[in-house]
Amino acid sequence: MPSFLKDLSRFWGTGERNSKGESLEEFLEGYDPGRYESPACTTDALIFAHPGTPDSSLEDLSILLVKRSNHPCIGTWALPGGFVNLREDLSDTARRELEEETKVTGLVMEQIATYGNYDRDPRSRVITTAYMALVNEKEVRVRAGDDAADAAWFQVRMELLESRQEDGCTQNRYALELENQSRGFVTRAEVMQQVRTDGLIREQSFTVTRQGMTAADHGAIIVQALLILKERAAE
Repeated sequence: MPSFLKDLSRFWGTGERNSKGESLEEFLEGYDPGRYESPACTTDALIFAHPGTPDSSLEDLSILLVKRSNHPCIGTWALPGGFVNLREDLSDTARRELEEETKVTGLVMEQIATYGNYDRDPRSRVITTAYMALVNEKEVRVRAGDDAADAAWFQVRMELLESRQEDGCTQNRYALELENQSRGFVTRAEVMQQVRTDGLIREQSFTVTRQGMTAADHGAIIVQALLILKERAAE
């Protein structure tokens, strides 16, 4: 098949032929991208907001969530996000999906994590990349759009319930509470963080152990983002 890209100059290497005698162009002509099963890719956006001036403890944050109007996880509250287009950078996907689902635009967004457990989505093998922003809630106008049934700010509270050491691994269990007072709605999730360290290297994972009315593994992504913000605020 023809090359996916028009400009191949960055991929010529030394310009030599491979073991089959093929140039780069000839190799690409015979390459079959369907030979291997390919996962789908999405992005999710964590938009945190403070009421004017962020508190040093970050206890006054809200997070922007959308209510899912379709399967999977229909009726639950989720991070704004969606599938990456074939010729679209991940950061552009994050901004496009955020705008389509909440009408929010123009934010500074940071890539913070990738979630890729094979069983995180029943539709397909879906890997998501999470982006985070922190804004003044008064400066952001939110309106539900696209496939979101609703979009709203939720007060977010996180509490460390338990911390223990087991086989060289630190296990932290967090409670995550999301509340929208105007809707009289509150939901609670629980997330387990596992951390292993080896010198300068830190391996960690976040797993939802109690989902509540949050979609899929989004509770875990929220907890990870909050820990990043709190660590920076404490510096």
